[in-house]
Amino acid sequence: MKKVIIIGSGIAGLAASIRLISKGFDVEIFESNSFPGGKISSFNLGKYRFDAGPSLFTMPHFVDELFLLTGEDPRKYFNYKKKDISCKYFWEDGTKLSAFSNKNKFAHEVEKKLGVSKFNFLNYLDKAKKKYDLTKSIFLEKSLHKLSTYLSKDILKGILNLNIFQIEKTLNKVNEIELKEPHLVQLYNRFATYNGSSPYQTPGMMTLIQHLEQEYGTFVVEKGIIEIVNSLYKLAKKKGVVFNFNKNVSKILVKENKAIGVEADNQKFYSQYVISNMDIVPTYNKLLNGYKKPNIILNQEKSSSAIIFYWGIKKKFKKLDLHNIFFSNNYEKEFESIFKNMSIHNDPTVYINITSKDISCDAPKNCENWFVMINSPNNQNQNWETVVQKVRKNVIKKINKILKSDIEPFIEKEKIYNPKDLELNTQSYLGSLYGASSNSKISAFLRHPNFSNKILNLYFCGGSVHPGGGIPLCLLSAKIVSNLIK
Repeated sequence: MKKVIIIGSGIAGLAASIRLISKGFDVEIFESNSFPGGKISSFNLGKYRFDAGPSLFTMPHFVDELFLLTGEDPRKYFNYKKKDISCKYFWEDGTKLSAFSNKNKFAHEVEKKLGVSKFNFLNYLDKAKKKYDLTKSIFLEKSLHKLSTYLSKDILKGILNLNIFQIEKTLNKVNEIELKEPHLVQLYNRFATYNGSSPYQTPGMMTLIQHLEQEYGTFVVEKGIIEIVNSLYKLAKKKGVVFNFNKNVSKILVKENKAIGVEADNQKFYSQYVISNMDIVPTYNKLLNGYKKPNIILNQEKSSSAIIFYWGIKKKFKKLDLHNIFFSNNYEKEFESIFKNMSIHNDPTVYINITSKDISCDAPKNCENWFVMINSPNNQNQNWETVVQKVRKNVIKKINKILKSDIEPFIEKEKIYNPKDLELNTQSYLGSLYGASSNSKISAFLRHPNFSNKILNLYFCGGSVHPGGGIPLCLLSAKIVSNLIK
């Protein structure tokens, strides 16, 4: 039986292990932490429990697929339900908007609250759907770096419909032309942050991201996002994947330009294949030290990061749903001054994402836990302590203004992550949440491939390589890798 060693047990590493063991491989995972999950983890602050990492769950069929692949019923492992309202949006001028999962219902809400005709809005979403349908088999489901990907009818179909992709315009420009209404433009500009990019630089092609959320919906996982990791870990163990926790891989072993295993804690472990689920930059800098690096790829502009406040709130705020975005009507000049001279992709807008997870029994009775995220530049050795203090003050001021309440007296527990913390805790280079940004027309092609061109039997999965960051794309990277390994 051929053996595969996977470095890292992030969501992509777990998915790759399940797919490969179901194909008959012997699979072993090496993880430097004492727990699986990578960026997805969980912690407690007193009686409050928080999920760290993604707060949004979309396209759950990609997770279910892993259980069905191995003959298991996913509902025996974890459960989720679709939200009727994906997100609630608040503006400082008093405008409020509920993003209903039902497309027609949301279109009616947009027409009623913002005056944008239902016809124009649905036409905008329809264009986003066409982009996704034309590109999913090329950009998301296969390696962009294999010739066979381009020898298909899908490529020809895409070329014949090239004008639909709007790659000559930025996402912001497309939104301004097609939506016109400032609140709605700002709302759909936000989706660029789903892969750490700027709406003023990323191409109009990226409207396909909002299609994914609108078409497939958003979901709440019982017991929290961490249950996705817990369930996949249980499945992998049940099927025979071997886990080595607290094992820090220091080197990928290479012989005659072929990966033959790893070195961890001064021991050598051999295999026929090696997969790195580690961020691609430290993979080369630490594990492949001495080998030629793909510098053009590694030196790409990195995605944005975040400042995150985890707050235990000893009060219930009835206005808030599970997912809330607080916008400004003046592009947050106070936040812009804080981030002055820091690269944030020329995007001065700050989005505050408050997620109350009390439905998962995460907070004491009549309390809530808040995940408050502010998009920020990645870590370039800024004075984060000073930045965080200023951001915290302005965030509370902004929330108070919209909720018409003073929230600070109700914050009884607090934990703060800045980009430097994210870099140290998750080994994400510069604390960037999504690896490379997508701020150019060819950025998709500049992501590192899921295999090495120089070292045979060496593969890569996770958010820093093709096709990108976020739970669905990480799961797709695992699928691509498992299909490449024969």
